[in-house]
Parts: sequence; structure tokens; C-alpha cells
Amino acid sequence: MTSSQRQSWFEGWRLFAVLALILVALCATIAGVRDFDVDGVRMVIRFTARTSLLFFCLAFSAAALARLWPNAWTRWQRRNRRYLGVTFAASHALHAVAIVAFATIDAAGFAAATNLASYVFGGVGYAIIAAMTITSFDRTAALIGPRAWRTLHLAGGYYLLLQFTVSFGQRVPDMPLYSLFLIPLVAVFVLRMVAMASRSTPRIAEAA
Repeated sequence: MTSSQRQSWFEGWRLFAVLALILVALCATIAGVRDFDVDGVRMVIRFTARTSLLFFCLAFSAAALARLWPNAWTRWQRRNRRYLGVTFAASHALHAVAIVAFATIDAAGFAAATNLASYVFGGVGYAIIAAMTITSFDRTAALIGPRAWRTLHLAGGYYLLLQFTVSFGQRVPDMPLYSLFLIPLVAVFVLRMVAMASRSTPRIAEAA
């Protein structure tokens, strides 16, 4: 099998299926090691928060990276942006399952770990993820039209970027190592701003 054949095999919905199965298996293993008790469930919550961060950053940076540094990897990433995004949604769905399990197993601990803001902003985040996932298919994307699709995925992406930043950032005072999770978020934002500026530069030059 050639390198190009391997690349084409690990793309599209096959890519999503493999990654989703790996995530499910890892979550089951992590929880199972602790006999599916509350500590195991909370480990899954932390694990899926980080995998969601990874796949979100890969999906939301794809277009900017392909524009700024076109190469085999960034072209692959750009082609599979949709499937990386749906994998992010699957990861966050597992995150939600773990949160529900936490609330069921340890209601008092869950109440102590959450507040009204987490319900409101988390709920909005999940609504955005659901809307973006539903419109990640050609038929549903066509139903809402290209302008509405772009508005949803752009505004939704920046909302999720902000939510990840706040979620990880608020843990930094107690756990300074959480600042490392802010690095990819800042990098994605900077990449998108630079890519946006590079698109507008030719127009400015022409106007001058």
C-alpha cells in the first residue's frame, strides 16, 4: 500500500469511525479501571475535555493552516475538517454522558462542582455543537444556505473557543499546569487572525 493510498484510507467517515471507536474504548477503559465509580467517571470527564480540545483545535485551525502553510498535512487536515469537527462532537457527547453519570452517582459532589453559569454557558455550548453537527452534512447545510451555514460555524466556533479558554483558564490559579491547555487555543486564534489578514492584504494593496 502506497503512502497516498494510506492517506486516502484514513479520511472521511472512516476517519471519524476509527477515532470515535478509539474514544469510546479509551473512556470505557478509564472508567473500568476504577470499577466505574465516581472517581473513574470524573477521570473520563477530564479526559474527554482534553480530547474535545484537541479535535476542536484541529478542526477550527484547518482552513487557516492550509492557507498559511500549504503542505500534505495541512491539506489533509483541511479536507477532513468536517470529520474532525464531528469527532469533536462525539468526544463532547461522551463528555456529557460522563457528566450525567457523575450527577447520578454523586449528586452532592456534582452540585458542589457546578453552578448556574456552568449550566447556562455549557448548555449554550452544547446547543451550538448540536447545530454545527447537524449542519455538517451536505443536505442540511444546503437547507440553511451558505450564508447561514458560515455564520453558524464561524460564530459557533469562536464561542466554543472562548468557552474552552474560560473553562481551562479558571483552573490555572489552583493548577498552574492547566495554562498549557491555553497554548493551542491562543495559537488557533492567532492563526485565524493572521489568515484573515492575509486574505484582506491583496484588496488593500489593490485599493492603494
